[in-house]
Amino acid sequence: MAFDMNKFSLEGKVALVTGASYGIGFAIASAFAAAGAKIAFNDRTQEAVDRGLASYKEAGIEAHGYVADVTDEDAVAQLVKDIEADLGTIDILVNNAGIIKRIPMLEMSAKDFRQVIDVDLNGPFIVSKAVLPGMIKKGHGKIINICSMMSELGRETVSAYAAAKGGLKMLTRNICSEYGEANIQCNAIGPGYIATPQTAPLRERQPDGSRHPFDAFIVAKTPAARCPSPPP
Repeated sequence: MAFDMNKFSLEGKVALVTGASYGIGFAIASAFAAAGAKIAFNDRTQEAVDRGLASYKEAGIEAHGYVADVTDEDAVAQLVKDIEADLGTIDILVNNAGIIKRIPMLEMSAKDFRQVIDVDLNGPFIVSKAVLPGMIKKGHGKIINICSMMSELGRETVSAYAAAKGGLKMLTRNICSEYGEANIQCNAIGPGYIATPQTAPLRERQPDGSRHPFDAFIVAKTPAARCPSPPP
């Protein structure tokens, strides 16, 4: 039986999608808006937030953008307060904000490793911790963590990213264990490779015109023989 999107309603729900000024986060927030949710997103700079707001406006979506770094506890606490004042208590959190540094492990500094862990693992912890009290008080909540194929697999040059995403998978399970009884569900999504700016280096053609080796590997295992793009 096909799923009827007409029966899927988020009317009146407040959704925070971190780092959703473009890419996967933008696509998720757009889908939530189509289902009736009120959309909030953040980015690290006002310039990035403004670009995101322009994209949502072009798509006919009313979104609320805020400047906040997900690794800064004080900034995140203020972000949640501002969203609650503007839209109401957050019902849905999508921990989407993330970075990747493609550096061979032997060449990667501990500083670079820590930065990836900070954004991709500590960030979801900080934002989840900030929204949980409101969800508990309200009696329900949904937290969705954007993991990765690298939550399960490792490969060259992404030691920090794989470590962070593997940790995020376990954080997801732990949130379930701690707050399931409070009617809060936490799930993780591990997308495959999507055509976003973050994965653009993997799709660059080689000097001889051939595909990047990893892109060729992904395409060979994808029935459509291409890297999918987020919905417009």
